Order: sequence, then C-alpha cells, then structure tokens
Amino acid sequence: MQIPEERVTSIFIVPLCQFFLALFLFIALLYGFRELILFAGILLAIGMGAHIWSRFSPVRLSCEPSMDRRRAFPDEILRLDIQVINAKCLPVKVAMAIRFTSPSIHVDQEEKGFREWRLLWYQGCHFQKRLSFTHRGVYRLGPPAIIVGDLFGFYKREKKVESAVEVIIYPRIRRVAPLSLPKRDFYGAPGAKGLVEDPVYIYGTRDYRPGRPVQRIHWKASARYNRIQEKLCEPAEQEKVMLLLDVDPFFKAQAKERFEKTLEGVASYAAWLDRRGYALGFAANSAMTGSRSPVIPVARGPGQLALILEALARVTLRPERDLLEILSWVYPLPWGVACLVFSYKPCEATTRTEAFLYLRKIPAVVLHSSTIPFTPRFQGTSPANGGSRDGVVSGEDPNP
Repeated sequence: MQIPEERVTSIFIVPLCQFFLALFLFIALLYGFRELILFAGILLAIGMGAHIWSRFSPVRLSCEPSMDRRRAFPDEILRLDIQVINAKCLPVKVAMAIRFTSPSIHVDQEEKGFREWRLLWYQGCHFQKRLSFTHRGVYRLGPPAIIVGDLFGFYKREKKVESAVEVIIYPRIRRVAPLSLPKRDFYGAPGAKGLVEDPVYIYGTRDYRPGRPVQRIHWKASARYNRIQEKLCEPAEQEKVMLLLDVDPFFKAQAKERFEKTLEGVASYAAWLDRRGYALGFAANSAMTGSRSPVIPVARGPGQLALILEALARVTLRPERDLLEILSWVYPLPWGVACLVFSYKPCEATTRTEAFLYLRKIPAVVLHSSTIPFTPRFQGTSPANGGSRDGVVSGEDPNP
C-alpha cells in the first residue's frame, strides 16, 4: 500500500522556524535575555527531542496479522485480526491501514485512510475487519501499511512489515446428479458372495479346522474359549476414482467462465464421491498457485477431500504440461482405478486421453463443461453451516 505524503503537523518541524529559533537563542545568549533563552530553548528541545523519539519508534514494534480460518468457501464471513504490540518503554503513535485490491474481496465497513492509536510502554492494539470472498482462489492479505512516530505526531516514519496471511477459498460445492461408475473389487463381491476373503476385515471367529493356515488362528479368542479359534474375514470392496482435469482446451478457447464452472463440478463430484466412501485422487495439467504439485495421489482418509479442494483452489487457467505426460511419468495410474475426466468440449486432447485410458483398460467417464449435471439448489458446505473445521463438506447428503 502506498504511504501518503507527509504533511506539516507543527511549526516545530519546519526547518525555517527551527533556524529562527536557533538564531533567537543565540541572540538571547549573547545579550543575556533569560526569558528568550528559556522560550527558544524549550521549543528547540521539543523539536529535536521529537525527531530523536521518532527514530526509535519503529524499534521493537511488531505486527502480526491472523485469520479466524484460512480455508473457506465463497461468501463465507472471515475475520482478519491484526495485532500491533509496542514492546519497549518508549510510547509511540501508530497509524495503520490495509487495502484490498482484488474485486473478489468484500469488506464490511471499509475505512478510508489510516486508523490511529497511541500506545504506551508494552501496550498493544487490535485492528479487525470482516471479509468475504466471492470467487475461489488463493488470496494474500497484507502486509498492512504502518506509520509510527513520536507521541505528539510531529515526526512520522514508515514501519516495514513483511508478514501477510494466505487465505484459500475452495470452489463452490453444488448438487450434482449421481453418476454410474464401474466398481473395481480387489477381493470379489462383498458379503458371503465373495470367493476371496480380505484379512483386514474380521467379523467373527469359529472353531479351527484342520488344514487351514496357521496365520488364521485368533490366539486371544482361543485363550478365552479354551479351544483353538480361527478368524472369519469378509470380502472387501475397494473403489478408487481419479479426477482428471484437462486445462489446455480451456486455455486455447480462453473460456474462463466455463473453466470456473468446471472446477465447481470437480469439487462437487469429489464431495459426492467422498461421502460414498470412494478413495479419491486428482491430477491436472495446470500451473498451480504457490508452486504446488498438481497431483493428489489416490487415497482414502479424513483429509483427502480437503487436499483436493485446496488443489482446485490453486489451479490456474495456464497449462504447464500435457495431461498424458502426467499420467505416464509423474503419477502412473494405480491398478483398479476408474477415471472421471473433465474437459471443455469434445476435442483432440479429450480423444487422446480417452484412447490412453482405453489401452490401459482403465474405465473412464468424460464430462464436458456444458454437460455437467448441476441441479439448481446450492448445498451449504461451510463450518458455519454445519461443516467440519477443516472446511470440507459434511451434513446431510443432497443425493440420497
């Protein structure tokens, strides 16, 4: 933020006035005028003392901006809190302001100009603003502009502050129509229909049968029942989905609005699949804000959806490499995964991606920006609307 030009606040800091005061003091000392000596000396001492005071004002003055939450969805209200602490014995006068240049940031009761405080020794003050963001993305708030000086405000100096806050705004989560994705089972069908059992899922024990592997013996249950027991395991169904985003067609058409709509579709289907227990991953051939990786490996866990939403917030409309290069060398697709491909429209790039997945016997569903099946109703996703503290979707399922 640009610091306004310094304006004259007192005659004590005008060089011409200080020259005449020094001249009067010299004449008074020369001729012995006690009253003039006292008057001119006091005025010069105030001006020189305030100048020295202002030089020490920025010392041990700290500024720490913070947010109540650094991850949120569009239109959520966040609170920016800036704390200024004067950690020295010298009182100072502090003026601070922060400006938000992005049109996507809305500020409640935005103030014009600088807000001023007078801080005594080892005293602090708080500066708060309520913000909301209309679009997804990564926003850097700060650093604030701070001007410090003597307590009278005669001299002012700029305090350099490097601290800033990074806020990540996820894409909107909207209601989407269910998709029929192929199931990839590692251990066969679930329940009693499975032919191969998964040793991870144990639902009971029974008397040990001769010829069964020794690893199946449940020793604790055997000691409790005083006879050898073996584990009963049920087959498990493992479903993995990789979300793929091809940025290159959007960049060539400069379809920014379609691109943002498609990102909402990716986020919405990621939330929809996460609620149904799918293991999820994400990959895009886009340059990422903050030099982050555009690939989120397939995994299943409480923080996986948050990682994918953060990657979508960092995606830019600038392709960095070919999508097939990422799938071939950066992150080869694991066995048993199905793909959900998002693109701008049917084109050569989409056809090559489909052919690549077909040759590797990877089932895929392709969704174009104009065919993403959104429904009109918006699904609330913020912690204020019942979500979890990490900013991911929770609450009732919009597509039972």
